[in-house]
Amino acid sequence: MNVLAIMGSPRKGKATDLLVDKAIEGVKSKAPNCNVKKLNLIDYDIQHCTNCLICRESKTSEPVTRCSIRDDMDQISVDVLNSDAMIFGTPVHMGYATGLMMSFLERICWTFAKPEKSYFIIRGCPLPRSDKKRKSITIVTSGIVPPMYRKFCNQAAPLIKGVIEDSLNAKTAGEMYAGDIEHKGVELYFDKAFKLGSKLV
Repeated sequence: MNVLAIMGSPRKGKATDLLVDKAIEGVKSKAPNCNVKKLNLIDYDIQHCTNCLICRESKTSEPVTRCSIRDDMDQISVDVLNSDAMIFGTPVHMGYATGLMMSFLERICWTFAKPEKSYFIIRGCPLPRSDKKRKSITIVTSGIVPPMYRKFCNQAAPLIKGVIEDSLNAKTAGEMYAGDIEHKGVELYFDKAFKLGSKLV
């Protein structure tokens, strides 16, 4: 089993990073021999999507098509393709996923999906190019907004869930919101992140 962790915070060693590591520990507790790879997106050259639509219009029968941009997404796409389960971690910036995570999600959308799904009268929505099924979990952190108010500031989790379902055929096995970390401390959420990771296997 190959597990890929995508860390969307620009800060290493802080709340999101630590909780992703706890989730990885949870994975390892259930499947000690599984392969786990963690990508800190801040370490990679991931350019913004230019909306050229070459990927969307590709008629390839392969599970992923090639983006027109040559950067580190070439290798990251291979890691995504090989994954069986995924962990996503991001703080919320102004209620949304970080720019790092957004660039990653935009770049995987049409490279891993084709415009062949319909929602009622809307045609051309993303449909995974591959039938491979994946599982995922999502960890969202906030420095100041407590969990009871998460619905007002957490647009990140539903966005990630929608993109990875439409593009990667990934079903969300669970998600967590770790809020008000500046006052509560991140340690309060360690056990929850560990248990969430164990749900992946």
